[in-house]
Amino acid sequence: MPQQPLFVGNPALIVVDIQRGSAAPGAESGIPHMPGAPGRIARAERLVAAARAAHVPVVFFQEVHRRSGVDFGRELDGTETAHCIDGDPATELWPSLRPEEGEYHIVKRRYSGFFGTEFEVLLRGLSVSTLVLIGGLTDVCVHYTFVDAHQRGLRRRVDRGPAPGLARCHGVPAGGSTPQYAGNH
Repeated sequence: MPQQPLFVGNPALIVVDIQRGSAAPGAESGIPHMPGAPGRIARAERLVAAARAAHVPVVFFQEVHRRSGVDFGRELDGTETAHCIDGDPATELWPSLRPEEGEYHIVKRRYSGFFGTEFEVLLRGLSVSTLVLIGGLTDVCVHYTFVDAHQRGLRRRVDRGPAPGLARCHGVPAGGSTPQYAGNH
């Protein structure tokens, strides 16, 4: 397969679930996190600043669940416990990674940013053809959004930076393939 260009058409930076609980231990946040949150957050801050400087649209996702738990689906079948509960401080977006005027904020209740949200309509309206995804857990919410973007014919790039994914943090291979990475491979 020939080498593909990094960007095709119009890109958008997609910031997936970088929330205040990202830096908390799993016992506090309800979801296991990898060490190195300060490095991941600093890298995300630099990428968001670069996108803003280049006038690339930035979309911020925030995972939020109802206190009743009615919208968790199968998330709690594994190692995760209740997390990202509406109104909890840990659910808020990271203070330095929040949308500015004219940027986009989408609340989601499942792993994929496409599932049950207006994301696809927004991307069409912005004429986006390449997604650059960043987030703390590349093999969970970033991965599912990546796969759903592929199914919709969008180009996808993931900046893994210092965030190799939850599965690798636990010493097992990731649950799927995300073949096109930008940044550190």
